[in-house]
Amino acid sequence: MKHSYYEASARERVAGILDPASFGEILPPSDRVASPHLRALDLPAAFDDGVVIGSGRLDGRAVLIAAQEGGFMGGAVGEVHGAKIVGLLERAVLEHCDAALLLLESGGVRLQEANAGLIAVSEVMRAILAARASGIAVLATIGGQYGCFGGMGIAARCCSAIVMSEEGRLGLSGPEVIETANGVEEFDSRDRALVWRTVGGKHRYLIGDCDRLVDDEIDEFRTALIDLMRDPPALTLADVAREHEMLTQRIEWFGDLADARDVWRALGWDEPEQVSALDASEFTRYAATRRAGASEAAR
Repeated sequence: MKHSYYEASARERVAGILDPASFGEILPPSDRVASPHLRALDLPAAFDDGVVIGSGRLDGRAVLIAAQEGGFMGGAVGEVHGAKIVGLLERAVLEHCDAALLLLESGGVRLQEANAGLIAVSEVMRAILAARASGIAVLATIGGQYGCFGGMGIAARCCSAIVMSEEGRLGLSGPEVIETANGVEEFDSRDRALVWRTVGGKHRYLIGDCDRLVDDEIDEFRTALIDLMRDPPALTLADVAREHEMLTQRIEWFGDLADARDVWRALGWDEPEQVSALDASEFTRYAATRRAGASEAAR
């Protein structure tokens, strides 16, 4: 039976990705660890502060996992929420588990927690890089209704690898934020086709921001994570230098292009409309034939 990642809750995603009956929650509901800031502002709080963390097994291998709950404040990060993720990553280093899995769904920092939330996100980034430097693969998934934006969008790109679905969205500022700041002429957040082709999974895959593109099924995410665990990308100075070179080249190749479809055409897609029409497996097969010559096509 197929289970949609997009429609699932954080706990449903954890249960579907991990081996059956292997999950052990850290700070479970009975501990009632919630944000004191929301209570002080007389705002609704959640017993897990919008993020589920724990240990389990993936294909028999020991992992630690965190899953953000988009249904609570859009997965926004506050002090406690961020501290739970940081603690999990620090535990991954201490236990030297096989991987740390971050199931990300977040609009960014909670405005209600302001600086506390910003500090929390910065600590998440530090913890991700510290775990990678210790040899721990930190693997992210993005495919929920709220996407992955703001500080958590940056945190995602600090991970060893990212798995996305076409429905997933990844960026720094969300569409509504861009429209509010710069006007609808700059970015129309109501144009769903524009939004998805700009920050959606397929575009992020084509320009190198995500490592695997899968269909919207929890089992598809699980399979991709298992595969990435076998040979996770390293974190060395040479790897960072290559990343910087890639980003510099990307600006040179695509900096003057106005729309994602122009980028796809530059990458060798003669009919950019094909991108949205193909399912994940067809799309990745077709994209593979163009990646090798991407630099020449983009020039």
